[in-house]
Amino acid sequence: MATVVYPGSFDPITNGHVDLIQRAARLFAQVIVGVARNISKQPLFSLDERLQLVSAAIGDLPNVRVMPIDGLLVDFVTGQRAQVILRGLRAVSDFEYEFQLATMNRHLRP
Repeated sequence: MATVVYPGSFDPITNGHVDLIQRAARLFAQVIVGVARNISKQPLFSLDERLQLVSAAIGDLPNVRVMPIDGLLVDFVTGQRAQVILRGLRAVSDFEYEFQLATMNRHLRP
């Protein structure tokens, strides 16, 4: 089974995030929740606080790890030897943005 990376700012983690993580944990051998540091955003919580909040929310899932992401997502995914990137859609309008990201990451992949 594959390893999946679920990236996000998780500022803060929501019930929707937890639901996706729980579903992914049933489908994949390993789930890596990547908490992103984005210097262009002013987060409500610090990176360390967000890492702790995510860990507390999903602490009972043995195949889930929480890690910080510094740099490009494609580099993080490659470094973790993951095969899948999990993204959530809140609305149909999110699909176009996510499709553009997927296309860009596919072309950047070594």
